Amino acid sequence: MTIAQAADRAQWDAFLRGHPFSPFLQSWAMGEVYRDIGQEPIRLEARANGAIVGICQAIVVPARRGRHLMVQYGPILQDHNVLPGFLDALHDVAREHRCSFVRMSPFWRESDPLAHTLREHGALPSPLHLLSEYTWYIPLRQHDRWQDAISESPARKEEEIMTDMRKTTRNLVRRAEREGVEVRASDDPMHDLDIYFHLQEETRKRHGFVPYRDSFIRAQVKHFAPQGEAIVYVARYQGEPVAASVHMSFGGITSYHHGASTHAHPKIPASYLLQWTAISDALRRGDAIYNFWGIAPRKVMDDGSEVIINPKHPFAGVTTFKTGFGGKPLPIVHCMDLPLSPVYRLTRAFETLRKWRRGF
Repeated sequence: MTIAQAADRAQWDAFLRGHPFSPFLQSWAMGEVYRDIGQEPIRLEARANGAIVGICQAIVVPARRGRHLMVQYGPILQDHNVLPGFLDALHDVAREHRCSFVRMSPFWRESDPLAHTLREHGALPSPLHLLSEYTWYIPLRQHDRWQDAISESPARKEEEIMTDMRKTTRNLVRRAEREGVEVRASDDPMHDLDIYFHLQEETRKRHGFVPYRDSFIRAQVKHFAPQGEAIVYVARYQGEPVAASVHMSFGGITSYHHGASTHAHPKIPASYLLQWTAISDALRRGDAIYNFWGIAPRKVMDDGSEVIINPKHPFAGVTTFKTGFGGKPLPIVHCMDLPLSPVYRLTRAFETLRKWRRGF
């Protein structure tokens, strides 16, 4: 087996698309998104007998709290024995780029034994999360690709998915239709991003969150939209944009990535119809998964109701909305850090303090 810098985009993406877990964050295009905003992508591939058996894309992050190598939802492994070689290679690359640690948030189930391998190589649980670690998704085929590792099976019917929704959600989708809300996928995604950013600013002021930078989202649409892998949806009521989103479609998985809405018409549930339109479009494309991304972890009470474990969780506010469409949770392993220098201790202390102050 050999591990080296990857050079063939087509082979890289073909390997990723063929894996049951194929997050677009590990795609070649995503590396170019980060290059556009000034962060260098590092692409490592493992080969055995000439065939790719694992890939790992890392990003050099020049953060003030500590320069580090960031691995988002990777590595992607066909052979689990490849992981130690990747860790050694990441260690070497990180040192070459003067990084004090490697931060990894793999897309592995919470119980995956690979997490034990990480700890054996000196990885520590990160003080912070890098990405969503409690994912909510809807299987769009009769066999659940993320549970059964079966990618080709008959598609589910729209009626079946609608029936699985919470009654309130189902009623709000139908109400938006009756109220005349129109949802369309943009024919000119780069142009209609201006609509999204206007709504995002209103949403930011209303909820007080820190959104992704405009340049980052523009770079995503620039690199993914030409292949139909980034879709900008706009919902209009009486001709006025009232909700918008950016969805990613890669490897048979449609992901709800960015969303925003106005509060000018609070009784018009446009966001519900927008999501249902995106789910229906994913079904027509033949996708296997509709991924809502993160929700706040919940627990079942004695009366059978479910409550959010930590109300300060950053996804607490969207959890009821997302789970109302039906689906399943997928808990994945917590973010892990590989310390490389004493500087990491300062970063860890700073981030631990920040987590304590924020309550999450």
